[in-house]
Amino acid sequence: MKSYLDAQMSTITDMSKRLFGSAQKLNELNIQVAQSLMEETITVVHQLMEAEDSTEFISIAASQVEPAAEKVRAYQQHLTNIAVGTNVELSKAAEEHISETTKTAKAVADEVAKKASEETEKATQRQRAAMEKLTNPPEGRDRGVSRNPPVQ
Repeated sequence: MKSYLDAQMSTITDMSKRLFGSAQKLNELNIQVAQSLMEETITVVHQLMEAEDSTEFISIAASQVEPAAEKVRAYQQHLTNIAVGTNVELSKAAEEHISETTKTAKAVADEVAKKASEETEKATQRQRAAMEKLTNPPEGRDRGVSRNPPVQ
């Protein structure tokens, strides 16, 4: 049973490490996006504040739409790459641990079946012994004692 629990713990630990690595990548991506967004926003706000007229203002604002859409697409691509990488890592972890986990699970199941069989056999023997005592009382107990009381 200990080896089974050790195998399970090893699997969980390995998968947790891999998930944590993916969470780190996601956090790094979000930090990069936030920093980039802040820098670009500051630049665009300065440009908008320096606009001479409303036409230039609208032109500056409109010029930001396409780059923003491209950045969203790039962010989605990075997210997809992280998700795919996480899936690959978790699959690798499962493959690395499945044989040991399966082996130890089978050993536990075999041990449980063996113990259950032994306990069933012991219970059957106790029942037989109890039935034997009920149907065949010991010889010494009945000596001198009649099962049927004398009729008077």
